[in-house]
Amino acid sequence: MSLETPRLVQMANAIRALSMDAVQAANSGHPGMPMGMADVATVLWSEYLNHDPDAPNWADRDRFILSAGHGSMLIYSLLHLSGYAAPTMDDLRNFRKLGSPCAGHPENFLLEGVECTTGPLGQGLGMAVGMAIAERHLNAQFGDGLVDHRTWVVAGDGCLMEGLNHEAIGLAGHLKLGRMNVLWDDNRITIDGATDLSTSEDIKARYEATNWHVVACDGHDFTDIRRAIDEALADERPSLIACHTVIGKGAPGKQGTSATHGAPLGDEEIAAARKELGWSSPPFELPEQVRADWRDTADRGVQLHTEWLSRLSASDQRAEFGRRMAGDLPAGFDLASYIDGLIAEPQKVATRKASEMALGAINEALPETIGGSADLTGSNNTKTGGMTAFTADDRSGRYIYYGIREFGMAAAMNGMTLHGGVIPYGGTFLVFTDYCRAAIRLSALQQARVVYVMTHDSIGLGEDGPTHQPVEHVQSLRMIPNLLVMRPADVVETAECWQIALEQKDRPTVLALSRQNLPQLRIEAQKTLLSAQGGYRLRSPEGKPQVTLIATGSELQLAVECAERLEQEGIAAAVVSMVCTQLFDEQPDAYRAETIPADTLRVSIEAGTTFGWERYTGEHGLNIGLDRFGASAPAEDLFEKFGFTADAIVPRIMNKLKA
Repeated sequence: MSLETPRLVQMANAIRALSMDAVQAANSGHPGMPMGMADVATVLWSEYLNHDPDAPNWADRDRFILSAGHGSMLIYSLLHLSGYAAPTMDDLRNFRKLGSPCAGHPENFLLEGVECTTGPLGQGLGMAVGMAIAERHLNAQFGDGLVDHRTWVVAGDGCLMEGLNHEAIGLAGHLKLGRMNVLWDDNRITIDGATDLSTSEDIKARYEATNWHVVACDGHDFTDIRRAIDEALADERPSLIACHTVIGKGAPGKQGTSATHGAPLGDEEIAAARKELGWSSPPFELPEQVRADWRDTADRGVQLHTEWLSRLSASDQRAEFGRRMAGDLPAGFDLASYIDGLIAEPQKVATRKASEMALGAINEALPETIGGSADLTGSNNTKTGGMTAFTADDRSGRYIYYGIREFGMAAAMNGMTLHGGVIPYGGTFLVFTDYCRAAIRLSALQQARVVYVMTHDSIGLGEDGPTHQPVEHVQSLRMIPNLLVMRPADVVETAECWQIALEQKDRPTVLALSRQNLPQLRIEAQKTLLSAQGGYRLRSPEGKPQVTLIATGSELQLAVECAERLEQEGIAAAVVSMVCTQLFDEQPDAYRAETIPADTLRVSIEAGTTFGWERYTGEHGLNIGLDRFGASAPAEDLFEKFGFTADAIVPRIMNKLKA
């Protein structure tokens, strides 16, 4: 649909009016960006974006990502105006208030039509790269008839300044993700003031240098906006469309200034803006013609959706496509037979190698997995036999070489899983979760099934020294809500952790894996996945235990050795493998009390900070860990130096018992 300019002006002004009224009612928010990008958004949503408000989860819809999430009233206005069931006008009236789905920044779990949670600048654009990857990969597998859509991003100056932007656009340009288009709100204003206060870079040149197509337009000229978008659609590269806009467009006393960025305009300025825009409707009311014009914009998408449903119905891939997009694992999928093989033939391998072994079985059974690594493939062991690379020339590949882009990798994986149809996993060293922590946090917040394969999980990595030896990382990750942090102790636990991670449709997982070889401690078949309980009794004494040793990962074998030494001293000791504290905390009280009895001396052993272990060991327990940075030396020497040996630990336990 292409309407004449006066009607488009009024449609855009509806966005401006709703945005300034909602921010004023909330007495907080960012009216400037929605008002400045209203014209661009009106052209995009009315003439280019393929979507169906009555079927917001239609698999082949275009994805629209508001990376500049502070301007959330832009997407809330667009969803309401174009006919989505929510947000309602009452929701807009309650913008930023408790109970309204119109949060300060868009949340994907509150509103359909919000593809991802944005707020931390740049992450929306980073996730869009993953969505564009998923679209092309599924297109290669299912064809144009089922998968053929675009990814649109609205980004501001802040999104383009963040370091993540460099990682994301470098990857997108290298992979020639030509169905991704970024509409840059080039208003030259940040919170502090004009952008020349903090930057003088040539952003267009930077994008061109990373193999992007770049075009500019007047963001308030509908014809020029169309021209720029058409140019972008014609280019095989991803496109940056620099939309020259005036922030707060329509507010005569404040437009073009940072005063419209993060604060209400005020009643007087809003009244002046209404006069400037020729908008006479009261707050939160819309002229019938404007409402009708906006509702008509969905007609094209509804028709395209109807045609797509016909193709899907006739496709022999209908069932598989539906399963993949629903995020369901194949019926009967598990790793039971693989684990049975491990029980039959025990192996001593590093858990990073154990992960690769499990992935061999997983990737063969699950065509939806897409692996990758931030330039550490040989160390993370994330590429299994038969996997080919996803490249600009081969979209069917299931392995991504992310380069040294940890943050970019994590953000892209979030985008992939939110797009649907794929299950992404990616690796780096555990210490570099610091580089992608913000994206891991958004994985958890967005309830996204992403698997982080984080190897070299302790001082056990050895000679690379304290810069590479994670000390505080496991515990700090355990603090993130809705994130499973798993530190398996052997090849069997690693396989169990992989199955558990894949079964989590609504939360991500971090696998903390060792560099050094570890003995197989689980050598008896079990009917259930013991690791699914988070913590379980690996070893029980004949009588009532006096000591309960709680350990994770590479230290579990040490706990077993300590228990054997204690029994030689006549002290009954139980050993608990605490694979995942989050899962253990979800178990019934009775199970947890039975697994870690309060009337025993409870001892934690983990080659990391002791912070937090007191919740399991109690006020009078013993926490053995490392509350300092490591050192550069072979792993065996480091464990001895820092007291991770039975010779060092058993006397401490004995002394504690005597005390």
